[in-house]
Amino acid sequence: MSNSAMSNSLAPKLLAEFIGTFAFVFIGAGAAAVVGDGVGLPGIAAVAFAHGLTIMVFAFAYGPVSGGHMNPAVTIGVLAAGAMRAGEAAGYIVSQLVGAVIGALLLWAVLGGAATGLGVPALAHDLALGATTVTVTPAAGFVIEAVLAFFLVTVVLSTAVAGRAGNLAPLAIGMTLTLNIIMGGPLTGAAFNPARALGPMIVTGNLSDAWLYVAAPIVGAIVAAIVHTALARLAQQRTAATAAPASTPAE
Repeated sequence: MSNSAMSNSLAPKLLAEFIGTFAFVFIGAGAAAVVGDGVGLPGIAAVAFAHGLTIMVFAFAYGPVSGGHMNPAVTIGVLAAGAMRAGEAAGYIVSQLVGAVIGALLLWAVLGGAATGLGVPALAHDLALGATTVTVTPAAGFVIEAVLAFFLVTVVLSTAVAGRAGNLAPLAIGMTLTLNIIMGGPLTGAAFNPARALGPMIVTGNLSDAWLYVAAPIVGAIVAAIVHTALARLAQQRTAATAAPASTPAE
């Protein structure tokens, strides 16, 4: 394939990833900024559904074009699972980051500055849970973000990439965002998406724990890709083992 043919086929994918991530940050981070902190489960559910529904509708819209990643960790997971090329993955990540920053810039403009925090994810400090208060350490935050990304990338690889769940893959992916945020939102902000975290962080100039919000989802994504690949190999071996006796010639 010539470079021009490759760029022609890559351009709509990059535009789709840009628009999808832009929408995800504008709606997701926007909901977090508008709903705010300390509003209990109804508020967390609103933020969770804002993220989940946005991913779901744009995965339906752009899934056939780019796969609808809208998350550098998902792109790295798909790359690690051998389902895309490195150059294409790099283009996706740049498009996602640019979309995220522009989404956060638009939020900054329409909300009149950065005073709302623009939905920047943060580790919980003295969060009242039951009869105690919880402060999430960077180590615990890293584990939470990595595990949430593991869940998301597992679902992406097992539905959209593997072709299971048919046309309903975007629903499964969107609902994974929602269930992750209902649990993790109060603890870490539940970004599990370097673009979702970095867009608002860059625009507000608040880069607290930025390394964690970038590194942890990538670690979770790579583990998900390794597990997905291992499970696929085991399934192939089992199928081959079951088929072997039938292919043995009769004595």
